Amino acid sequence: MLTNLANGNQLTDRGRVLTKDLSVVDNGDGTLTIEVLATGAFTLYGPNGKAIARDPGQVRFAFLVDHGGTPTDPSDDTEVAFLGVTKESTGRSDDVCAAAVAALTA
Repeated sequence: MLTNLANGNQLTDRGRVLTKDLSVVDNGDGTLTIEVLATGAFTLYGPNGKAIARDPGQVRFAFLVDHGGTPTDPSDDTEVAFLGVTKESTGRSDDVCAAAVAALTA
């Protein structure tokens, strides 16, 4: 829940997201490139309880990980770099931040 203390406006959100590694590539240099699928839905509700922004669908992104010399043991992995979005969001993608600011400052 988000609350603007100056005016008492409150927002609530509900999100359910499933993330799954789509591919893991051993780069042969002590790093792994991991592509992730994130799918689900996020909804932001205004002070009156009605939905003011939605972001359902899926997105794919990749990042680079140093596997610490043990490619099969993720406990010692460290993220080296975010490689970016590999597939843009599908479905509706409302500007959740803009909707939140507008509702909280109304």
